[in-house]
Amino acid sequence: MRQIILDTETTGLEWDLGHRIIEVGCIELLDRRVTEKRFHRFINPERSIDHGALEVHGISAESLLGKPKFREVVDELLEFISGSELVIHNADFDIGFLNNELLLSGAAVERIEDICSVQDTLQLARQLHPGQRNSLDALCKRYGVDNSHRTLHGAMLDAEILADVYLAMTGGQTELLFSRNSKSDNSGEITATISTEGIAEGGQLEVIYPNSQEIELHRQWLD
Repeated sequence: MRQIILDTETTGLEWDLGHRIIEVGCIELLDRRVTEKRFHRFINPERSIDHGALEVHGISAESLLGKPKFREVVDELLEFISGSELVIHNADFDIGFLNNELLLSGAAVERIEDICSVQDTLQLARQLHPGQRNSLDALCKRYGVDNSHRTLHGAMLDAEILADVYLAMTGGQTELLFSRNSKSDNSGEITATISTEGIAEGGQLEVIYPNSQEIELHRQWLD
């Protein structure tokens, strides 16, 4: 399954008041593994940046004067994300801005949802932790994700943090390998060697083996 962790930074909070995207950051997950594929662009919004937004991400309008405009990177962005599931924290915000940029740029695609499915990690977090704070910073603290280097927001930085949070929030473990030498003894119980790659030195992985009744029930379920 191909997923794209996506985040944006903008000139302000409301696209319908003329605010624009100034940064897009994307990270590819393939079968819950972070790959080396990235899409990262700073974008010239052709307008000023609200003071409140500047305090959040620290990106000035002057620093973007030589950067490409959204219409100049839109085809490359769409090619990168097409057919994937987008994983976004507070997806309504980013999707609203992206769809507005598609409209303004005259892209062949009118809505991001026409080429991608979307999973909102904010909504997921609210389901898992009702009544609690579910900002990205709060989730980092809850799941033990280090965000101490995040003094300002940034699309690529936030995408990297969200990737760690999402994997932890949806199961954490990304690899469980059984040896080809797995075998059964006379009792019907299965013994297997399990890869401990990624487990801290000195840590132990508890292995719970099924009994014969559980194996039979599982075979019936498979049938």
